[in-house]
Amino acid sequence: MKTFTVILLATFCLAIPLHGQVLTGIATRWNDSFSEWIIYTVEEEQDGELRHRWPMQDDWTEWQYRLGESTGTIKLKWRQDLNEWEARGDNQIATARTVWRDNFREWRITDGKHTLTLNSRFGNIWDEWTIRNSSAGQFDMYTSFEGDPRDWVIIDELDESVPLVMKLLMVHVVLFQSTPKQ
Repeated sequence: MKTFTVILLATFCLAIPLHGQVLTGIATRWNDSFSEWIIYTVEEEQDGELRHRWPMQDDWTEWQYRLGESTGTIKLKWRQDLNEWEARGDNQIATARTVWRDNFREWRITDGKHTLTLNSRFGNIWDEWTIRNSSAGQFDMYTSFEGDPRDWVIIDELDESVPLVMKLLMVHVVLFQSTPKQ
């Protein structure tokens, strides 16, 4: 019986970090700036951050994230072309491309194994985003208060096989498209 209890406890403790990658929300660190964000997860003590990589240069084309032990970067694939982003972290790469050139309401996000289509739920309102028809699960983002892009709720019901770098790239695409650049 002791052995069974130890195995059960060890299994439970090892499973906790997997749930730390379930995103629940993101909010600006400061009320007057969209260049630094706090990432919230199911595990309260495992909050992370998403911020400009070069804050003093006011460069909106390169970002970095940290969430628990995971770190990475998100940047434009090609300078001056807002249609394609690339995220790198934890020895993985994910890309986000607009489905139609210069239509920033619909994006194809892929890591080579999974491909998700992220779109603004209502064409001219940027407060609500979702992935459509995915066998990998559901992912939605919407503002906590209509018209206020500082606080977002994330419904992350994606399969555990979808890597964190891909989830954070989706979050970044939503934030970049939905917030003022100041």
